[in-house]
This record gives sequence, C-alpha cells and structure tokens, in this order.
Amino acid sequence: MNSLSIFGTSSDAGKSTLAFAITYLLHKRGIKVAPFKAQNVSNNSQVTDVDSGEIAIPQAFAAEAIGLQTRASFNPVLLKSGGKSKAHMIINGKSAGESDVWEYYRNIKKLQPIVKSAFMSLTEEFECIVAEGAGSPVELNLMDKDLSNIYVADEFNTKIVIVADIQRGGVFASLYGVYNLLPNKLRKNVIGVVINKFQGDMSLFDEGVKIIEERFKIPVLGVVPFRPFNLGFEDSESLMNYSQDTQKSIITVGVIKLPHISNFTDFEPLVADREIDLRFISSRSEMSACDLVVLPGSKRVIDDLAWLRERGFEKKLSSKKTKIVAICGGYEMMFEKLLDEERVESDSLEVFGFGRFKGEVRFHKKKIVKKGSYNLFGFMVDGYEIHNGVTKKRCKEKKNIYGTFIHGLFDSDAIREYIFRDINPHYRGYDFKKYKKEAIATFAQHIDKHIDMNAITDALND
Repeated sequence: MNSLSIFGTSSDAGKSTLAFAITYLLHKRGIKVAPFKAQNVSNNSQVTDVDSGEIAIPQAFAAEAIGLQTRASFNPVLLKSGGKSKAHMIINGKSAGESDVWEYYRNIKKLQPIVKSAFMSLTEEFECIVAEGAGSPVELNLMDKDLSNIYVADEFNTKIVIVADIQRGGVFASLYGVYNLLPNKLRKNVIGVVINKFQGDMSLFDEGVKIIEERFKIPVLGVVPFRPFNLGFEDSESLMNYSQDTQKSIITVGVIKLPHISNFTDFEPLVADREIDLRFISSRSEMSACDLVVLPGSKRVIDDLAWLRERGFEKKLSSKKTKIVAICGGYEMMFEKLLDEERVESDSLEVFGFGRFKGEVRFHKKKIVKKGSYNLFGFMVDGYEIHNGVTKKRCKEKKNIYGTFIHGLFDSDAIREYIFRDINPHYRGYDFKKYKKEAIATFAQHIDKHIDMNAITDALND
C-alpha cells in the first residue's frame, strides 16, 4: 500500500486537521496507519509514550486519537524557539542543542538520513504513513531544503493530497501555482485537492469545482465547510482561531499570551468548557476583567519574564490578591530568583522572579522530559513535564496561587473543579475525556462526509 503526503497551498491551510482526520478514517477502515511529519517548527510539543522524547502536538494528537502509543519516529526533527536567530533542535525526540537557523539549512542533507530512518522504521510496522507537509511545497528557493514536503514525497513516492484554504482568497491561483510548480514526478502522484474552510452556500462553488477539474485537470476530492475544531493546536496562530460558546460562562480566565508561549494545548479543556470565558491577554489592563490569570509555559522563560516587566504586569503578578495558575515556565517565574549559571536561557546569571513562591529555580542544560501520573494539589493527574529549570517541588499551592511544572493539569476534571469552585461555588464542570472522544469522532465524520475517501483509498492501493 502507498503512503500519503498532505500538502498545503500555504501555512495554516488545514494540513494538520486533514492529516489527523484522514489518519483516523483510514484506521476506521481497518488500515494500519501512522501519522508522520519529517520536520516541525513549534513550541507546542508532547512527551512520547515509548521513548520519553518530544514530538510536535499534531502527530501526538493523531496517534492518540487512534490508540497508538506515541514515539519519536512520528516527528524525527522538531525545531523550537532559540535565542538570537537560533533554533533549539530536537532530533529523534532528544535535545540536540541550539543551531543557527542558516547553519541548519546548510546542513539539511545530514538530516535526510534521520528522516529516512524514522519513516522506514514505521513502514515495517504500518501499511500506510500519513505524512503532513509544512507551509507551501513550492518555495522554489527552498525546495532542495524541504524535508517535510518534497523530500518525503520524492524519496518514498507517496501519493499526494493538496489542501487549500478558501478563506485566504486566491484559491485558484494558489492551487494552479502549487500543482504546476511541483516536480513532474510528484505532480503525477497528486490524487486531488481538498478545498477547505468553505463558508456559505456550497452550491456557489460548483463552478469553481468545474474550473479546477476541467481547466486545471486536477480532481477535486471535496469541498469542506468550515467547522471549528478546538483540539490539537499546532501553533499560536491556530490557537487564536479557536471558537468558544460563552453564553453560559460564569468564570473569566485570562491566559497571558507570552511571545514564546509553549504547550498551549493545556488550555483546550478551557476552550471547550461552557462555564469558562477564556481570553488570551497581552496587556495589564485586561487582567482586571479576569477572575483567574494563567501564566503559561514558555520556551524562553527569562526573555518572557523581561517582556512581562516591560508591559507592566509585575505589580499584579506579584500581588497576593491576584489569583494565578502558573504552569512550567510560568511556575518558574513565580519564584524569588532564577539562576542560569550554565547560560541555558540567556547571558543573565541571576534574574529576580515575581516572588510569590519562596526559593529559587536553577536552569540546567540537561532537560527534564517525563510523562506519567502526578499528585497535584491532592489529586492524581496524568500529565507531562518538559523543562530545564529545577526547584525542590513539582507543584506548590498558596493562597490565590497554584503552580506546577506539569502540563495537562486542566485535562483533569477534578483539578478544574477544585480550582474553579474556589472562585465560583456554582461551577459544575464536565467530562473532558468524553468531550474529546466525541469531538474527534464528530469532526472526522464531518471530513468523511465532504471528501471522497474511496478515491483516496483506491489511489493508496494502486
């Protein structure tokens, strides 16, 4: 059976959600399938089940949705924010230090064997690999450096589905351009195109389908109506597109949108919670409307700490009257001092935190990457930790503040009820695991209804 590449005409066209949905639907058809992305650029990562490594959220999410244990081979190269034009590299799930961005591209051929080894290891176990692309596959000046699109599709002769976001405008030009700029070998492997995020009367695009199929000679596999899907956020751009029903909200939660915010899938349970009005805030004045402020994870803790001070957040974050949940990097900021003698984060050896917790945090080059069940505030919670900072306790609680290194705490119904009932005793809560399972199935059915899965499976079996 062939494997499948999901190309996009641009970033945020919907590659991740389409790749997840097709992976899910192939699994439901009895095909042994696995998600894959050769190289991802995101501060949003998950700890793997098999090898305690880091991979990007979309591949972890797609795997978990079909009951697969996550592993580093699903995303062999991951880049995170670094300092001064650098990227923090994760290779096969493990930290490989920081690299200059241009040096990374100059050495791209050294990464190809890593990608190939990961992909081939998956083909030994799975019938089909669904490989998500990155950005546009036809950036002509970068095509020889493109691991996720061109290299994978060419090296493994994958079939290709192209997804286009109609909301961006210029859908005909972008589709025609991408298709015709592909190398001839890859163009022959294109199964068809999916028009994504359509809003309005579907019949209005009947003529558009004709144009694509008759004039461009590209099969249209489907036109997918826009449907919010508030799970599996890949990056902060996709996060900001969440949709929330706040008509019955009784608590307002403000998440400070740090410049290097990370692991923001922590807030998916709050997006789905009808009793919570979730807001991402960037100014001190917005805090006054919030019953609770969340200081989230950060890939550049010391830089984001300085940003908070520059924006005037310090007085309120230091005040014992402000109700705060501080997670990972945010937790580190709540201590009296942050010590970076190994210069992991910056050239500042010592920085003062906001002082809500006594003691200090020390940064070490060796990163802590763990997944498990943790005792948080008296409740057992399944979560994970990814951090260089170390202090005596994984979590601390004082009046008006909860702090922890552990990501995933809001996935726990018990934790949400514990924190939110202290703010408003009328908070009832809901079953997040049940919601997530139903939301995944419903979204996959939505995709199945609007794309030709038979055409895709026939092409994969060709």
